[in-house]
Amino acid sequence: MAQLYVKSPFFVMLLRPGRRREKVKNFIFISPNFPTNYYKFCRELRANDFNVLGIGDCPYEDLAQEVKDNLTEYYRVYSMKNYDEMYRAVAYFAFRYGRIDFIESNNEYWLELDAQLRTDFHVCTGFHTKDMPRVKCKSRMKEFYKKAGVVTARYCMATSADDCKWFIDEVGYPVIVKPDNGVGANDTYKLSSDIELEEFFNNKPPFDYIMEEFVEAEVNSYDAIINSRGEPVFETGNVTPYSIMDIVNTNGNSIYYIVNELAPDVRDAGRRTAKAFGVKSRFVHFEFFRLTKDQRLGKKGDVIALEVNMRPCGGFSPDMMNYANSTDVYKIWADMIAYDSTLVTTGERFFCAYAGRRDGKPFMYSDGQIENMYSANIKVVGRIPDALAAAMGNTYFLANFKTKEEMDAFYKDVLLTSEI
Repeated sequence: MAQLYVKSPFFVMLLRPGRRREKVKNFIFISPNFPTNYYKFCRELRANDFNVLGIGDCPYEDLAQEVKDNLTEYYRVYSMKNYDEMYRAVAYFAFRYGRIDFIESNNEYWLELDAQLRTDFHVCTGFHTKDMPRVKCKSRMKEFYKKAGVVTARYCMATSADDCKWFIDEVGYPVIVKPDNGVGANDTYKLSSDIELEEFFNNKPPFDYIMEEFVEAEVNSYDAIINSRGEPVFETGNVTPYSIMDIVNTNGNSIYYIVNELAPDVRDAGRRTAKAFGVKSRFVHFEFFRLTKDQRLGKKGDVIALEVNMRPCGGFSPDMMNYANSTDVYKIWADMIAYDSTLVTTGERFFCAYAGRRDGKPFMYSDGQIENMYSANIKVVGRIPDALAAAMGNTYFLANFKTKEEMDAFYKDVLLTSEI
């Protein structure tokens, strides 16, 4: 089919002759080019007959071809942090295509931007500005976890060393301090003494921090695609054995895996959490602690709340969910947006392992040797974008395994070093 491209300093249009625009819903996808796999969300929306209208700061000519191929139109702004530019981009699309039905990035970094644009343009699908405190601020999440009946760690707002000492007298060292409104494990610290407490406050970044009691646990997640009635149309989860905070702060390697079967207690906690937070028409990633020893919060194995993320698990996790469940979560999500349900099914299930190696470490086996050793299991080998490398390593391997024992052997070989 013939295509017409119209370019200006601000936007690029791709028109497909013969389409009847008046019957097509309009979906604005914020930053469709990053992460690099997110074009697949756009692809499946296009397949469901949406106008997919991209807004980003990447020049059109630098977009990957698969991004260009799956957008109806792209509007380039010079800075996505400039709200006036973003507002004008949405206004242009509303003028050209009519009512905007969805605005979404599926990205934690732009969650508040998405909400502000929905609020200003009266887009009723998704969270608005008034909803942001409960879904972005860790302190505000506590009350909704309580509503869900899920235990949370004790906390206080970290305003000063003196104000925090009463809390530390109650819970004891170590404690965790992290941004109340933050992304991932960035700027998160474990404090084990009064000296470290004073040092933290002497160098504290200029934003609100929360202090929590330390929890000895691994992270188990509930990942789900929730329809407009608050019902899950797809569910899975992952396990992160190592602390992401420690990986970031020690420049360590990164591992996590998609489970072959979601644990019933995580499923139950995830569903109750989704209901308490009023989740509708979203792909979500809820994180829980599974206690690795008895402690005040509960017995070993209990599930405790950590935080909610109102977007898909980051990086390559959607692709890993596909590998683990023999399915297509991009299509399931797009079907949920279009039809509020899906006919996509899951097939044979696996543990899908992520292993992220850090550059400069003396690994026993080279990347090529690992590929040869696990050629029957490895799905993808690649490099992590710099923006994600702090938490995910530099070179990554995605691999499927039928048993946890096979996966554990893979992790041992990938992370083995020649260091004494």
